[in-house]
Amino acid sequence: MAERFFSEKNLAFTLFNVHDIESLLASERFGEYTRESVDMIVGTAKKIAEEHMYPVFSEMDRNPPKYVDGGIRVHPKVKEFMSLAGEGGWISAIFPCDRGGQQMPVSVFNACQFIFAAANYSLSVYPGLTTGAVNLILSFGSEELRRTYVDRMVEGKWQGTMALTEPEAGSSLGDVRTSAEPTDKGYYMIRGQKTFISAGDHDMAENIVHLMLARIKGAPAGVKGLSLFVVPKFRPGASEKLEFNDVSCAGCYHKMGYRGAPIAQLSMGESDDCRGWLVGGPNRGLSYMFQMMNEARINVGLGAVAISSAAYHAALEYARERLQGRSMTEKDPTKPQVPIIEHADVKRMLLQQRAIVEGGLSLIVYAGKLVDAAGIASGEEKERLELLLDFLTPMVKTYPSEMGVISTSLALQCLGGYGYSDEFPLEQYMRDMRIHPIHEGTTGIQAMDLLGRKVTMHKGRAAGIYLEELGRAIEAALAVPECKSCAEKLKAAVGHLTQVTGALVGIAVKGEIDRFLADATLFLEFSGIICIAWQWLLQGMAAAKALAGGAEADRDFLEGKLLVMKFFYEYELPKIEGLRARLMSGEAVTTAAEPRHFTD
Repeated sequence: MAERFFSEKNLAFTLFNVHDIESLLASERFGEYTRESVDMIVGTAKKIAEEHMYPVFSEMDRNPPKYVDGGIRVHPKVKEFMSLAGEGGWISAIFPCDRGGQQMPVSVFNACQFIFAAANYSLSVYPGLTTGAVNLILSFGSEELRRTYVDRMVEGKWQGTMALTEPEAGSSLGDVRTSAEPTDKGYYMIRGQKTFISAGDHDMAENIVHLMLARIKGAPAGVKGLSLFVVPKFRPGASEKLEFNDVSCAGCYHKMGYRGAPIAQLSMGESDDCRGWLVGGPNRGLSYMFQMMNEARINVGLGAVAISSAAYHAALEYARERLQGRSMTEKDPTKPQVPIIEHADVKRMLLQQRAIVEGGLSLIVYAGKLVDAAGIASGEEKERLELLLDFLTPMVKTYPSEMGVISTSLALQCLGGYGYSDEFPLEQYMRDMRIHPIHEGTTGIQAMDLLGRKVTMHKGRAAGIYLEELGRAIEAALAVPECKSCAEKLKAAVGHLTQVTGALVGIAVKGEIDRFLADATLFLEFSGIICIAWQWLLQGMAAAKALAGGAEADRDFLEGKLLVMKFFYEYELPKIEGLRARLMSGEAVTTAAEPRHFTD
């Protein structure tokens, strides 16, 4: 195990120097927080991660959840950590004070979640899922639902989940078959199956509370007929005594990675006694669920950044210590070997990892800041911030997920054969990472969301706001000598983005929707690279400003920032040229392919 799994210095730099989180603290909403209190909160998260999470990182992987006697047994550390999260206020931290929360800025909360996920991703998801489920109940549920469920969930005694996926309805939620039959007793009878439900059942919680999509009998077909329900494993009965709610666990998936958290198969209503309580109005479930889904998508990006951060630091530590070979110009075989960090190709791999990790983390922090800023804004400004976040969400989820796989692979490569063995944690990081391009909407789904919906929504207003933000950063960077060259390159890249987007929308206008969306994933990759280039420009400007201000103690770190910015612009940004050529091509290759063409 490596000594570190994240950089405290980089996290603080990203929060305060790059994104100026401190400016939020002047608002009435966050007035109880100061720079010092934020540092203390982050320090507490680090302590929890180091003492309670990181030590069982490998142990939880090697002792995964087991399906026994109709339920799932998980590592006993889960109960301890959930209690710790509840007692410490981590589950309810971002909720308003009048709802029992601490009104913590989401940007700060996400910084802490990044630390937790870097230490032990599997363990971090238990309270994270509960936070999302509680937030849904607080946002749309009745006072009765809040009284019944929220307190025990935020205490860490009851687990929260999101239950969307079914055997025949994964990304296609319009095909959800779970039914809800109204009664005259204030609840609905639920029948159906759910699959791939994270933390959907386990023995370290007193109850599992599912936020579940189902279709009320007689509701319209497709997504317009979905409603949202609270469906607990155990329902409160007389004198608040819990009684079984006919939610059965039918199995536990055995996974490649992310083994510390169970993925359950659920069956509801096998004995015709599963009750669900409607959240909000009927047939509005998907619109409500999008709150938790969008939060979850950002959290997936956060988790991917966290794992790739841990992998990077493990590789960096190894590269500093591992002696191998000599300088290419050193011909004397009797000379001492040098650490592999001195070899050019290892430097390249470490630079690429750092570019991905710190670029992705910057975008995650920025997304959290948008949530915070929207929460204290009003009117047109609030709408602008929310549209920008909505537009960015597919990239926030996908760039760290897809590029995190590459970054973690590079970290493993730095260790060579040792990286491929279970003597070092890299192989586990590789396995844990691979789920991120899949869950909470695959890369393909995110791509279609970006190109098919986000680019054109509100007549292109969201895209326009994003371009304004890019333009503002470019203009500022052109005045910074250390960043001017990169700013010019980003300006050209934004021109390419505008050109490509216009060409693709032109195809859609012609009604050729299949062709319009055929290369949506490539468009998302193209857009993601430009987005992270923007984040690196922001980091470069912050580093240049700090150096100009005389930050001698951090000179190596800050000069390293400028070097990694240059690396991204020299090694990563040029990749958009090939993508641009493909996206501008008139050749429809994938849409021309038919099943018969795959005959062997």
